[in-house]
Amino acid sequence: MSRDTTAAAPATMAHERKSMLGVGAATLVGSALEWYDFYLYGIAAALVFNKIIFVNSNPTVATLAAFATFAVGYLIRPLGGLIFGRIGDTLGRKSVLVITLMVMGVATFLMAFIPTYEQVGIWAPITLVALRLVQGIGAGAEFGGAAIFSVEHADPRRRGLHGAWPATGVYLGLLLASGVFAIVTTLPEPEFLAWGWRIPFLLSAVVVVVALIIRLRLTESPAFLEIKKADHSPSSPIREVFTNEKKAMLTLFFAQVPQNVVSTLNLAFITTYLVGNLKLASSVGPLATTIGSATTMMLLPVFGYLSDKIGRRPVMLTGIVFSAVFAFPYFWLIDSQAPLPITIAIVLSLGIGVGAMFGPQAAYFSELFTGGARFTGLAFARETAGAATAGTTPLIAVALVAATGGATWAVSLFVIAACIIGAIAVILGGETRGRRMSATTVTELKGSEGSFAH
Repeated sequence: MSRDTTAAAPATMAHERKSMLGVGAATLVGSALEWYDFYLYGIAAALVFNKIIFVNSNPTVATLAAFATFAVGYLIRPLGGLIFGRIGDTLGRKSVLVITLMVMGVATFLMAFIPTYEQVGIWAPITLVALRLVQGIGAGAEFGGAAIFSVEHADPRRRGLHGAWPATGVYLGLLLASGVFAIVTTLPEPEFLAWGWRIPFLLSAVVVVVALIIRLRLTESPAFLEIKKADHSPSSPIREVFTNEKKAMLTLFFAQVPQNVVSTLNLAFITTYLVGNLKLASSVGPLATTIGSATTMMLLPVFGYLSDKIGRRPVMLTGIVFSAVFAFPYFWLIDSQAPLPITIAIVLSLGIGVGAMFGPQAAYFSELFTGGARFTGLAFARETAGAATAGTTPLIAVALVAATGGATWAVSLFVIAACIIGAIAVILGGETRGRRMSATTVTELKGSEGSFAH
């Protein structure tokens, strides 16, 4: 009998490793699609939609209109978080990951066929906004579902590391989107505006097919199955989080603010600023963010691993403090108008600032909630924070630069204010490392801190 047990142990470990590889691939590719989609829109809003969809003689007004639809995608995401979060808490995590993938993918693919304002008039922006709304609803539960799925499958002592894969997928998507756009922006402007910008949207179909094949092969998370087997799920996950887990939602909301602001400045606003204010070539921004995204993608698992060793809170605070300190030097480098300093600014801001905030996030946010209402609470609170800050940051930044006559000091102060809010939330929220994923009450959840149990 002892020989059988000994022989079975390596096989069990090998099976678990294989399972985590599948989970990691599924969450990484799905998150890559989500942010490939969303970042494509951010770049197109800065370079294309303000010229062919939202036509206005005033470039600033046209850009603001384009970024307003960027914000619309974020504003609708909390609704997607509630709808799909409830499904994820009642029917399972896997089913939601498949549904959201299809919703986002189809909406993004169809954006490639949107006619211009010159062709159909007001129906061009109406069609774009409608697809943006559908895309946002699907994206409302994508990262939350991927984060929960990876963390609930992981070894309790490796949640930070394995939870970093969805975040890595985000930057893989950004890398793919900025890389493809960096290529198509080399086309002559008439060709780029006529058909070149549509190619990245068409290519989203490839990511959808790959992600769907991987996700359909997954098994449900152990924590969800344990809760269902014990019949401890709340009858209404929505009522549960709003009644008993408000502190967790508030902690998540405010902790998310600095990461949203800093990342969206780099990934949506800065290209507009480089082209519109500094009059640089349209390829400078996408190329710099490609390098920044690649760097961040490599550092995210490192920060996730560090959070397993020293805690979620110290790592996240490192990223928040760095972002606050770097707020003014960041624009000093950007305003040099030289490609190298611009790239260094974006690499440091994304790689260290956002990387340290984002790497531990899946584990940290998942550990804030009980198992029966985790999907609903995490998805809704995170996407509400996104609607309030990430979706509006480009608009605020454009308005601040315009109000100060082209200066950036107000944007730097905006970043510092966001970091102060986030730091207070993380400090007051406490440490979560090691909490039991299948805990069904807040008391049980907090009492399991440091237990490193599923």
